[in-house]
Amino acid sequence: MKRIVLLIAMSLNYFVACKDPGGAGNATSGDSTRVTEAKSSKPSSVAEEVIYQRAFQSAIWGMPAVNYYLMYKEMVDKVKGGYNQVVYWSGLLNWQNQTLTPNPDVIYLMPFFNTKDVGPVVLEIPPADSGIFNGSVMDYWQAAIEDVGPGGVDKGRGGRYLILPPGYAKEKVPAGYIPMPSYTYQGYALLRSVLKDGSAEGVRQAVAYARRIKVYPLSQANHPPATVFLDAQNILYDATIPYDKRFFEALDAMVQSEPFLERDRVMVEQLRSIGIYRGQAFNPDARKQELMVSALQDAKVYLDDMYDHFETYYPGKRWFFPVTKDYHDNIARDFKVPDTYPVDNRGLIYSIAFFSAKHVGEAQFYLLNTKDKDGHALDGSKTYKVNVPGNVPVKQYWSITVYDRATHAFIRNLDRQGRSSQSPGLQKNGDGSVDIYFGPKPPAGKEANWVPTDPAGKFELLARFYGIEQVFFKKEWQLNDVEEVK
Repeated sequence: MKRIVLLIAMSLNYFVACKDPGGAGNATSGDSTRVTEAKSSKPSSVAEEVIYQRAFQSAIWGMPAVNYYLMYKEMVDKVKGGYNQVVYWSGLLNWQNQTLTPNPDVIYLMPFFNTKDVGPVVLEIPPADSGIFNGSVMDYWQAAIEDVGPGGVDKGRGGRYLILPPGYAKEKVPAGYIPMPSYTYQGYALLRSVLKDGSAEGVRQAVAYARRIKVYPLSQANHPPATVFLDAQNILYDATIPYDKRFFEALDAMVQSEPFLERDRVMVEQLRSIGIYRGQAFNPDARKQELMVSALQDAKVYLDDMYDHFETYYPGKRWFFPVTKDYHDNIARDFKVPDTYPVDNRGLIYSIAFFSAKHVGEAQFYLLNTKDKDGHALDGSKTYKVNVPGNVPVKQYWSITVYDRATHAFIRNLDRQGRSSQSPGLQKNGDGSVDIYFGPKPPAGKEANWVPTDPAGKFELLARFYGIEQVFFKKEWQLNDVEEVK
């Protein structure tokens, strides 16, 4: 039978083998996979073709929900937390935080909420006095409800954000609260407490500021209970995407716990045909499971191919922003843009990262890179340099971080993940620019500006710009390409 999707046609005689750095069974990217002959994992009849195709589409559609579920499950399993509590890191992140492309230069907090049983939930954000928050409140699908902090609704004044259950009337919101209507009962906020400087004292102050947030049900607002903070520092917190049966188990968990959104009702029968249906145990037989996992791994190949072919942000350079205009517009308008539902770009984003801002570019901006100036994949066995020109148009800081190209998480067992304008001892050039080096060993005399890589694998770079100034978008200031140091 002819393939409907070209990628699947190309992959009839193979599937992407799994790489599991820590027992997780995660599939690697196309640059570092073992390709295995597996004809039996492909459809042999029309009925099997339907299972295969629907599993493929379900994987792309369900990526943000699975991504969310994995992070919440790690909170439950690793730090023994639960809903309406806060998992946080009491220091800068290290490689043991195995979420997707996390930021190692801020203090992370993630309040996970669930309004199903307790009703509206209050998230109190302090004013930007001794610290600054950069972040957003998101539903189960990681669609931003609103941003918080100086770049959000409170504009740095702080406020009591009230997260509302689906269908809750705004008219019932008491005075003094910022209503946050959610399409799902569950969700979370990603809050980043921004350092004033990279010193130990700067970290301590950012942690102290972070712990000023409060989370509690509105029903207890007269006498709020103490917010529960759960420290995940130095705990292996692994929320990387598993390209095996566990992916569909996570997707099933979402279906069992949350109502379908109206925009997603077309997926009800799609999911049912692969064994995911409300009130029904997910227990596919061996053959169906084989087809579904093969389709999932081909979906990863498809997403990776999209990732490698984004239009570059600066003409003639390699840096790119992995968000399409359609997706940007839909996040800002609650997926109500006529004639668009960009599930492919959404699937890609949540296969490489978590979090979405409601208003992209107002508080922070990101650029990714997987290739050097000559178009070659970034190889951990080689040494590279990026020149960051002076006068970066940011009010807070800039940074460049290294991630494992296979998992989009920090490279395991390395003691440094990136360099930023706040890194202690960072060396500047005479013109105010900064050279950042990446490789298995530091160039002589450049240790302060060096980030280690794994010589056995490929890597990717993410440049962050916090407190971004709008002149950035005129592109008069441009980040230079990655160059191999020979």
